[in-house]
Amino acid sequence: MDIDQIRREYLQGGLRREDLRDDPMAHFDLWLEQAIASGVPDPTAMTLATVDSAGRPSQRIVLLKHVDSRGFVFFTNYESRKASDIAANPQVSLHFPWHGMERQVKVCGRAAKVPAAETLKYFITRPKDSQLAAWASAQSRPVSSRQLLLQQFQAMKKKFGAGEVPVPDFWGGFRVVPEQMEFWQGGASRLHDRFEYRLQEAGSWQIERLAP
Repeated sequence: MDIDQIRREYLQGGLRREDLRDDPMAHFDLWLEQAIASGVPDPTAMTLATVDSAGRPSQRIVLLKHVDSRGFVFFTNYESRKASDIAANPQVSLHFPWHGMERQVKVCGRAAKVPAAETLKYFITRPKDSQLAAWASAQSRPVSSRQLLLQQFQAMKKKFGAGEVPVPDFWGGFRVVPEQMEFWQGGASRLHDRFEYRLQEAGSWQIERLAP
């Protein structure tokens, strides 16, 4: 298979400085609303990139569960590989690939655990089977078979029965506080539009156009 000739033009529209909000979080909110309205599959899916204590990078897709002026929140097992990486190096990167709109958003910043109250507020909104799965899965650890995983899930169902499922003490949220954000809009002839926001010491954002 020859893949070097697979290409397409990006013609849905450009991005100009006057289109941007002064605050990148406000502009992200706008783009996220448009992604949801346009029917982009999994608009809240984002690639999370981390680096472990030996400097080895790793990526995985997680779901954005909350966003506001403070940053981007996702939830996970605190004993997972991603959580171990964050404990060693809290500098992370997020990437939103909205291919259907010919848009990308990149976020670089620091990740920190959210307060337990925020984790509880989200956890109780999850379907019960998702709550049970958080207990059943030792995330990132080897498991001998899917059958064993299902057995663990059934054991949790039996343990908690029809009652409420408590939040596992090894499970919770991280908030990524942005220090740098880039908005990318595809353009014809590979002349894409890229704008980067960088957080300044005074708390304001510097905005620059980047060459594609």
